Amino acid sequence: MSEEGNKGVAKSTRVGKSGFSGRFDRPLDGKKRFTIPSEWRNLMGDPEFVYVMPDPTDRCLNIIPMAEWEARMEKLEEKALFDPALKPVLQKIGISSEMPALDVQGRIRISDKLLQFANLTTTVAMLGAVRMIQLWDPAVLPPVGEVDQAGLAEALAIAGF
Repeated sequence: MSEEGNKGVAKSTRVGKSGFSGRFDRPLDGKKRFTIPSEWRNLMGDPEFVYVMPDPTDRCLNIIPMAEWEARMEKLEEKALFDPALKPVLQKIGISSEMPALDVQGRIRISDKLLQFANLTTTVAMLGAVRMIQLWDPAVLPPVGEVDQAGLAEALAIAGF
């Protein structure tokens, strides 16, 4: 791993109106906390808490900023409060997600249940995923410093860049 990866200081830039980019590898401390980079906290408006939920297709977690979460909730508000078809959906979202607080140093403590889901035991690889932050086990990712040009080309084509 490069010196940059060891320190957890990777370059992160703001893209357009918003956007998380870059990768930061951070250790879990003795209390199983890790620090969200200040650049990303600034993009989120220095929140007191964030929304965290398991990814529906991969063994990772997603940190969803308040603005993104609120946009999703607005769509749900259009539905009837006691819509029987929506009830199990809301329960599944509610029971699967959590709202951990950030301390003054930007550290966050995610529940053991979610840490175990993503196999986060000693180090958290935080990936900028434009609208959210993904938390991965570094062992399942390419080493810091490698560029997946073919994967990037495919992603840009799908996104219409």
